[in-house]
Amino acid sequence: MDEQRVARLCGGPPWARGGPPPMRHWEERRRDAKVPWPSTLVLAVFVLVGSSFAAHGQHREPLDALARVLLLAGPAFLLLRNRWPVVAVFGAAVTVLAYFAAGYPYGPVFLTVAVGAFAAITSGHRRAAWWAVGGLWLGHLLIGHWLYVYLPPPGDEAAPWGQELVIAAWVVAIVAASELVRVRREVWAREREERAAAEKRRADEERLRIARELHDVLAHSISVINVQAGVGLALLDSDPEQARAALTTIKAASKEALGEVRQVLDTLRTPGDAPRTPAPGLGRLPELVDQASSTGLSVEVETVGEPTALPPGTDLAAFRIVQEALTNVVRHSGSRTARVRVAYTPGLLDLRIDDDGPATGSEAGGSGNGLAGMRERAAALGGTIEAGPRPDGGFRVRADLPVQPKETM
Repeated sequence: MDEQRVARLCGGPPWARGGPPPMRHWEERRRDAKVPWPSTLVLAVFVLVGSSFAAHGQHREPLDALARVLLLAGPAFLLLRNRWPVVAVFGAAVTVLAYFAAGYPYGPVFLTVAVGAFAAITSGHRRAAWWAVGGLWLGHLLIGHWLYVYLPPPGDEAAPWGQELVIAAWVVAIVAASELVRVRREVWAREREERAAAEKRRADEERLRIARELHDVLAHSISVINVQAGVGLALLDSDPEQARAALTTIKAASKEALGEVRQVLDTLRTPGDAPRTPAPGLGRLPELVDQASSTGLSVEVETVGEPTALPPGTDLAAFRIVQEALTNVVRHSGSRTARVRVAYTPGLLDLRIDDDGPATGSEAGGSGNGLAGMRERAAALGGTIEAGPRPDGGFRVRADLPVQPKETM
């Protein structure tokens, strides 16, 4: 069974099963952006009312119908700031420049450009916002110091240079605040992406872990069932009692496989809950020997050194490595004898599984998925694994797993 297929069947995000990616392109998000009409309406009312109050005491043109149209045109452009921020900021800047060129009084009309620049900078259109705000300031400079002679109101005087400095400071403040918000948003977005990537890595690792568990459980149990089914079919007529024993072994192996599969899948249904049954370990090695014996394989087990209590991860990995190695002997070797050596040394668990061969097919050591799973288990614990033909024939799997013994068994 292919572990990658099992991983996809175990679940995961839609894009792992051929669906769309989790993050859409910015242009697609922009097309789906909502029109910010509530905030724009509040801004339009504030600009209209604020300009009426600010007009008192200024020797400028009165606020007529054209002035009110221009005051509303800026907020109207701001309705586009989520989808087309460049259009919004340039439109607001042009309407404000036209408003001052017509000789109307100063007031909160500048806020429309500030909001447009903020939207453009925070959405990534920094240069467009700078050009719009800088163009507005240069245009105001031309109007206030050179073109005022030809523009209303009649008899207007040049604007004081102190006012230009105030406007320049206002422009710098807008750009600086917008840039600060943009940088903070980028930092937050990067942190969110890193958290999402970490979550995805953890999910991928969990799916691969489950895939390895299912592969090891099913490959071993199905191999036993396959051998026993062949024995039962061959002896069904000539030796019914032996056929009955084969069927009994098939029933026991399938029941055990179902139990282990259910335990693995329970982690998907109730993540974070403790497993209902303990994970397999070397303490269940006699069960593996009995299952292998039921297929006609004689397994000799040798324990070297003083057995020590193993961490759960190491214990499970050791059990699965021995299980996969014996499964490969049953499926791919002509030998009817296998030797399992478990050696306990300080800080190290040494596993060695040998058979005398010969191989019964081209895949002497297994299909490749099982060996890859064993290597992944060993690597996850910082250990190593070697698998290959022996010089004198047969096949050997050897794994060295680092371990921190806690107590003597």
